[in-house]
Amino acid sequence: MSLVDTLAPLVPARVRALVARTADATRDAAYDAYERRLARAMRGWRKPVHIGIVMDGNRRFAKNLRLAAVAEGHSAGADKLEEVLDWCEEADIDVVSVWGLSVDNLSRGPEELEGLMRLFEARLMDLVDSERIHRNRVQVRVVGRRELLPEHVRQAAERAERATAHHRRRTLNICLAYGGREEIVDALRAWHRAAVAAGADPAEAVARLEPDDLSPYLSTAPAPNPDLIIRTSGEVRLSGFLLWQSAQAEFYFCDTYWPAFRKIDFLRALRSYDQRHRRFGR
Repeated sequence: MSLVDTLAPLVPARVRALVARTADATRDAAYDAYERRLARAMRGWRKPVHIGIVMDGNRRFAKNLRLAAVAEGHSAGADKLEEVLDWCEEADIDVVSVWGLSVDNLSRGPEELEGLMRLFEARLMDLVDSERIHRNRVQVRVVGRRELLPEHVRQAAERAERATAHHRRRTLNICLAYGGREEIVDALRAWHRAAVAAGADPAEAVARLEPDDLSPYLSTAPAPNPDLIIRTSGEVRLSGFLLWQSAQAEFYFCDTYWPAFRKIDFLRALRSYDQRHRRFGR
């Protein structure tokens, strides 16, 4: 036992509380100063045009905080996305793609899925009249196998897309019921249908197929491929997120659970991107 532990019971509780508050305030002040320093430096960084985000860790966040339900973690994650979109606007990021629900996630328990679908519907409807979205002229697009989503979520997605279809300054891609392999299969099917409709011989079209031919049929088209992909929660893998588009992307993995993702974490990701030399195979 250390000397501090030995003496702790001898120190009045009010004094210990004061010391703890002082330590917290000092730490917060240090973080604030560090964040301001990074924000100033960001002005001179080379920044990505398109950021992809795997918003991971909502359930573990709820469990660690002993929240009453997993749904509270998902709700906190949705709140965090709104905050992160503000940071992206400050950093002048043109395109943001976020992964809200994978195809594999559809196998989760019915109670959690029902809560998620209600949350998706509510947050998509919020985007219809969002002052932030319309002020920043953000076009909202919901990508993935939408036929796997409940009708009420599909309708909310359509309303959000219609309400923002005229915006051209920023793009927000929300990936729901999305899987990277499924996207590639769907893109190939769409390309093949278009080639046949244009009168091409199916066998000859396949023989002439080049990677760039599929680009217009990807769910994120016509946006450029992501320059940077951020994943939270300490998992160091893509899990199928934007598999085709991420071939030349830079990756940044953060241990923090998504709802606890801080602006400092975001700025560190941008700093890391700025410090990398992108060679594109050259």
